[in-house]
Amino acid sequence: MPVINTNIAANIAVGYLNINQNSETSALAKLSSGSRITAASDDAAGLAISTRINSDVVALQQAATNAAEATSILQIADGGASNISDILARMKAITSEAASGTTTDSSRAFIDSEFQNLLQEIDSIASGTRYSGQPLLDGSFNTPPAGGAGGGAGGGGGQTPTTAPVTVLVGAQGSDTIGISLADLRSAKLFNLPTDPTQAGPAMDVKSQPDATAMLGLLDTAIDTVSNARAEIGAQESRFNFSASSIQTQTQNLQAATSTIRDVDVAAEQAALSSSQVKVSAAVSAEVAANNSMQALLKLFN
Repeated sequence: MPVINTNIAANIAVGYLNINQNSETSALAKLSSGSRITAASDDAAGLAISTRINSDVVALQQAATNAAEATSILQIADGGASNISDILARMKAITSEAASGTTTDSSRAFIDSEFQNLLQEIDSIASGTRYSGQPLLDGSFNTPPAGGAGGGAGGGGGQTPTTAPVTVLVGAQGSDTIGISLADLRSAKLFNLPTDPTQAGPAMDVKSQPDATAMLGLLDTAIDTVSNARAEIGAQESRFNFSASSIQTQTQNLQAATSTIRDVDVAAEQAALSSSQVKVSAAVSAEVAANNSMQALLKLFN
């Protein structure tokens, strides 16, 4: 029925024009952003999942940095331990000379001078081997466990407080940690010297043949201690290397997963854009035709 009060055809055309215009705008937004989800309404579940994955990726990228820093710490510590091992080898060589019956006491005095300087250098390296200002080989790197080990004030009657490894976060969760434990390589620990100055300890000199002979056994023990410390450092470094490789694999897989969820299919979205553009043009043409039909009705009054 022809009417002039309400242009029903024009209203229908405008409705479809709005729908097609929104589709065109959405396709343009997705193509320009490269993301399939430009608003939560596009895919609410996909947005929630991809956001969680992205947070894990960011955490893993930081975990990779943490693992690299831990590896650097271990490499620096191993370098210091290697120097101490070389010093101990030199100390054993000159101690062997002092322990020989062919060496005179006056010569042993000169040998002992070098021995004492090397002994001091061990402590210098132990305290001077640092990472970001933190000594690594003087026993201060590992931290006391939470709650205060050793029985509270006074160390529980003179007990030595236990230490715990320094934990490094190597994953997206708080439980994904690896501990770093570094040995105390100061001379007092290597030669098992008493911490109480009133207690008698081994003679730390090679001024006499008996003292030099006794020192050979202590040096063997110290060399074994440093060798074990370096082996432990190497084992920890190997673990961090494998962890870094695992982190890289996880990051790549998670990035691929979020790409599947969020990245736009350019070909499909371009096809949708072309379709929307054609529909918009058609709706505009229909709107023009609907308005012209109302003008045609007015001719009935002529």
